[in-house]
Amino acid sequence: MTLHTVFKGRPRLAENRKEAEVRTYDFLDGLGIEYLRIDHPPAMTMDDCQEIDTALGVKMCKNLFLCNRQQTDFYLLLTDADKKFQTKVLSEQLGVSRLSFGSEEDMVRLLGVTPGSVSVFSLINDKDIKVRLIIDSDLLKNNYIGAHPCVNTSSLRISVKDLMEKIIPSTGHFAETVDL
Repeated sequence: MTLHTVFKGRPRLAENRKEAEVRTYDFLDGLGIEYLRIDHPPAMTMDDCQEIDTALGVKMCKNLFLCNRQQTDFYLLLTDADKKFQTKVLSEQLGVSRLSFGSEEDMVRLLGVTPGSVSVFSLINDKDIKVRLIIDSDLLKNNYIGAHPCVNTSSLRISVKDLMEKIIPSTGHFAETVDL
């Protein structure tokens, strides 16, 4: 993957941009949030994100869509890209007997995105607050994080301060922190 230019803010033209991506820019701009953006080929794995990390000067956030055994409770976990995810550790902290990855159908239904595009910005689409936001406390030690704007062909650098003080509260969600 060869990356090119880092931009400040949204694309000048919304042509050829998905509705979910444009809605993310509208949301951020409406909150007065400054962000850097880079456009790139689809990033489906954390390995794909390494070059993006370098270009934006930030680590991309690992975003995992999870559910309980009965598939009645759903979670969005934000953690450091380099951390190995251990369901047992998170399950214990949340008091849930067993966590697994949520289905693509539930992800689309609840967050309006497909695998590879899920991020904290997907919570904009969760109007009924059906998904619990869980954040690894180590992620909050950074000044900035990287996240997709509901598509995996662009990435944004946002401040953790804006994430916690403006973005999350504006979605109506509450961030629960865990130690992974």
